[in-house]
Amino acid sequence: MTTTSVPFGQTTSNIAVQHQAKRRLASIDALRGLVIVIMLIDHIRDIFFNHLNISDPVDALTTEPEQFILRLLSSLCAPVFVLLTGISAYLYGLNHNKQQVAHFLFKRGLLLILLEITLISIAWTGSVPPSKLYLQVIWVIGLSMVIMAGLIYLPSPAQWLVVIAGITGHNLLDAIVLTPDHGMHTLWAILHQRDWLQITDTLSARTSYPLLPWPSVMLLGYLLGGWFKPEVIPSDRQTRLIKLGLALLAAFAMIRALNVYGDAPWFTGEHASITIMSFLALTKYPPSLLFIAFTLGVGLIVLACLERWQDRRILQPLVDFGSAPMFFYILHLYCIGISYLLCIRIFGRNYGNQYGFEHLWQLWMMFFALIFPLYFATRWFGRLKQRRRDIRWLKYF
Repeated sequence: MTTTSVPFGQTTSNIAVQHQAKRRLASIDALRGLVIVIMLIDHIRDIFFNHLNISDPVDALTTEPEQFILRLLSSLCAPVFVLLTGISAYLYGLNHNKQQVAHFLFKRGLLLILLEITLISIAWTGSVPPSKLYLQVIWVIGLSMVIMAGLIYLPSPAQWLVVIAGITGHNLLDAIVLTPDHGMHTLWAILHQRDWLQITDTLSARTSYPLLPWPSVMLLGYLLGGWFKPEVIPSDRQTRLIKLGLALLAAFAMIRALNVYGDAPWFTGEHASITIMSFLALTKYPPSLLFIAFTLGVGLIVLACLERWQDRRILQPLVDFGSAPMFFYILHLYCIGISYLLCIRIFGRNYGNQYGFEHLWQLWMMFFALIFPLYFATRWFGRLKQRRRDIRWLKYF
């Protein structure tokens, strides 16, 4: 007869709870790692296929199906990342009081905003100091975290009201468009209208990611965090995630079919592929109701599947990527930027004043050239975070 060794001071049930906690955390990191890899592909596409000027939402009549698929795949990144940030905030609260959670959210949110307007804007523009600020996903995550520092104090019914109203109702505001000379233009550009803001004579900022409804998405993740408590049976959690994911996809399909609310209308094209692309061409800036329903529906189902499959060693690289997301984000932008400058130096500017890929296989070559060094660097930093918990600032990356 074999026996199981239990560390002194711990019961077998405690060991089981700790094992379940590691499993659910690994699945969250794996999904975060997956969207990071997709994000790398999308940002390479964004830089090296910039000459194609793909619109938002994607124009089904002019976009090649291959480019459309890449764009559709990348649409998962921001919503999933914001949702996981909310879940992680809840899990942080399992070992900290609410004031500590709010304090962490507020500080980390301010740090992300600072990184967006400094290191990240420099990476996108290639100029020091940047003459233009692109307020993108890191900005909106940071601003949402600052707001979340207050939202976590609301009673649960009020939090659900913020989630439902923010996600389903913000498209009612689409018709409100303010000009730069309007007194509320700056605030409205931050909240809902993607636009340029003139900060000084030499510095402008584009609200590429308006705020609404991102705080509601993050708060939804926070409310779903209870499903990830250690005592929740993994199979029950996975069933809930899949059911909610399927419900969101069903709601997306029904509302989209009605073609009356939640995004720009779709149309029937000359070919089935055009009709499908039109149906799935969803608005990301700001994210429409249907964009959120589709992407979060897929993301929740994938999260459940990753937890079921996470013991497979092939998923470990995704967990490593997801263990240091902010470090990866900054590093990958500079790697892509340096690669772009090297291509200009070697091949010249083949599309006016810029260099661009002509074939998708070039994108994949660049992806594989970057993914391996980025992986080893991110894995090293993730392990450093685990090993040096005494260095407090590491946890913010």
